[in-house]
Amino acid sequence: MCLGVPMRVVERDGWMARCDAKGIERMVSLFLLQHEEVGPGDHVMVHVGYAIQKISAAEAGSAWELYDEMLAAEDELRGNA
Repeated sequence: MCLGVPMRVVERDGWMARCDAKGIERMVSLFLLQHEEVGPGDHVMVHVGYAIQKISAAEAGSAWELYDEMLAAEDELRGNA
């Protein structure tokens, strides 16, 4: 299964951007989004270091809600094992 991580662009430098998700920062390539205007405050879906799609803040929030639910369910299963 492939997983994209929603991240918020903090700073852009050419085709690279410093992005943040839940306090974790990563440098992300924007090369695949050459057709999009992407800047600080925008949200992108990141897969293996590349921004693959520009998304809304609401979409990013929804994705994180789902991820948090999955992590909570995994923790619950491990606690019951």
